[in-house]
Amino acid sequence: MTLLADDRPAGSGAGAAAVHPLARLTADEIRAARALLDRHDLLGPTVRFALLALEEPPKEVVLAYTPGDEVDRQVRAVLLDVATGEARTVVASLTHGEIRSVVRHDPGRDGQPPVMLEEFAAVDEIVKADPGWRAAMERRGITDLDLVRPCPLSAGNFDLPGERGRRLLRVLSFLAHRPEDHCWAHPIDGVVAYVDLIERRVTELIDHELLPVPREEGNFDDPAYVGPARTSLKPIAITQPEGPSFSVDGDVVRWENWSFRIGFDPREGLVLYQLTIRDGDRERPVVYRASIAEMVVPYADPSPVRYWQNYFDAGEYLLGNQVNSLVLGCDCLGEIYYFDAVLADGDGQPREVRNAICMHEEDYGVLWKHTDLFTEAAETRRQRRLVVSSFVTVGNYDYGFYWYLYLDGTIELEVKLTGVLFTSAYRQDSAYAAEVAPGLGAPYHQHLFSVRLDMTVDGVRNAVDELDVRALPIGPENPYGNAFTRVATRLTRESEGARDADARVGRVWRISNPERRNRLGRPVGYLLRPEGSTVLLADPHSSVARRAGFATHSLWVTRYDPAERYPAGDLVNQHPGGAGLPAYAAADRPIDGEDIVLWHTFGTTHFPRPEEWPVMPVDRCGFTLRPDGFFDRNPTLDVPAGTAAHCASGDGDPHADPGGCH
Repeated sequence: MTLLADDRPAGSGAGAAAVHPLARLTADEIRAARALLDRHDLLGPTVRFALLALEEPPKEVVLAYTPGDEVDRQVRAVLLDVATGEARTVVASLTHGEIRSVVRHDPGRDGQPPVMLEEFAAVDEIVKADPGWRAAMERRGITDLDLVRPCPLSAGNFDLPGERGRRLLRVLSFLAHRPEDHCWAHPIDGVVAYVDLIERRVTELIDHELLPVPREEGNFDDPAYVGPARTSLKPIAITQPEGPSFSVDGDVVRWENWSFRIGFDPREGLVLYQLTIRDGDRERPVVYRASIAEMVVPYADPSPVRYWQNYFDAGEYLLGNQVNSLVLGCDCLGEIYYFDAVLADGDGQPREVRNAICMHEEDYGVLWKHTDLFTEAAETRRQRRLVVSSFVTVGNYDYGFYWYLYLDGTIELEVKLTGVLFTSAYRQDSAYAAEVAPGLGAPYHQHLFSVRLDMTVDGVRNAVDELDVRALPIGPENPYGNAFTRVATRLTRESEGARDADARVGRVWRISNPERRNRLGRPVGYLLRPEGSTVLLADPHSSVARRAGFATHSLWVTRYDPAERYPAGDLVNQHPGGAGLPAYAAADRPIDGEDIVLWHTFGTTHFPRPEEWPVMPVDRCGFTLRPDGFFDRNPTLDVPAGTAAHCASGDGDPHADPGGCH
């Protein structure tokens, strides 16, 4: 079954009082924003919208809001003149019809606006018109340029001569054997074009070496390649005869004891706001805002053709703009509720993506269970979780972002990585790539995500302790050597807030509220449990380390500042580095018992396998937030026992189940 979100009011002018400050932008608001900027002579025939997003009010304004209050709906637009390269960020009030600020950017110092979808198409035209590039293709025996697929990739910033201030993409190319052939199987390696998007020309061509183009195809959607589909899988039907347990009112979702607001941002994609959980007669806040604020994909190949490969998929490509339209039975299974996304295109006109966010419940096994030796009581309860998800496609990779809320107060984020490997020609015994098909390489790389967690554990004043397990040596107080304990280190200033995960000591971080106590007299809290994955492997003096400073630590804790939204800074594309978290933390503000934000880096270091070609089975990474002294006892004691809807023994005996979970 499919459910769709209701339309919401436009939220500007006279209707502003009816709209929550964090309500997602509507199509009418996007049109109004474009018209407002046009009236103030900020647009023109060559000015494009690189980004148009809701300018969120500061947290204190949102928390003070009550229904009926007037809301000043504001937008933030990043504008690019594609004729001159001039870039500006404009903040405008839709409610009052005013321009609040205009900031002109120096692209050499401040970075470039994000890459626009329309620039991908422009690159194909630019490189195929370049005589040097055409000659490089001919040198490799490639004459049908209609079958060449130039792949535009973010340029980074390496302080190369002549590049400062230019709006650049670097272009690797792939060959299709015919229009429907997947080109990733046939990389045209050894040659790269540097493209100036404003001048619309190739500024430099590096034709480093002739390498064979792999011939074997990898068309995972071709029955002739895949073979006949297996017939052994029997249908799985997921039904909820009485409907789902959640309710939706506009952007607000309520499920069991949870309440939160759905958001969608063109840069970050799916956003969750104001997660609260009901505890008795109290609505208790946990997280004010949660989002994937940045991700970086650095590659390990140091060759002249590929050393520059690292992508900031949020700041350079805009995760939200790459969102998929999800399909029932394929991406989502069961009793599904969909939210659409409305985004602005390059002309500032609304573009609707149907079914951009999927929400459903799913069974998650045993919640708790005990068979008592003395009373012979036997009780089992089943866990259930609410799933809120979206998928984006950025070039060859597909990323699924799955937020899970559990009955016991746990919050989890799981990122699912799939899609197609970025390929190369394979050099025998390469130290930097794996061979995944004959002659086809896949360079080693990392996927590192930065989640921004604006915490409000029972209020806005929170603190963080780093908790490590410590084994104690044999001594007078531990004569048998069995003792271990946990050591807490309070993080007091931002200079202490950059931390690294350490699985050897079971490191977790406890976010507590010093002003709120549980019935045992201890501060209420939540535990951030990291996976302990490797952080950025690039040399600290490298370009990517300067630009992705956030990825050099597993955790950063900073004071809340509404202007500090992105871990790599505002304009990431071609930025020289040093922006974002390193700059925020340099202020060294106090963070003990203050309004704080946690930034957690997690991800995976990817050494590709043949089993991941020609399309990757999902890989996973993520983290959990679990209540720790937040509740006075197990909050799921009131979960009802399940009933035996369908039970059978292994031999099909329908009488194997006694009829319940008591």
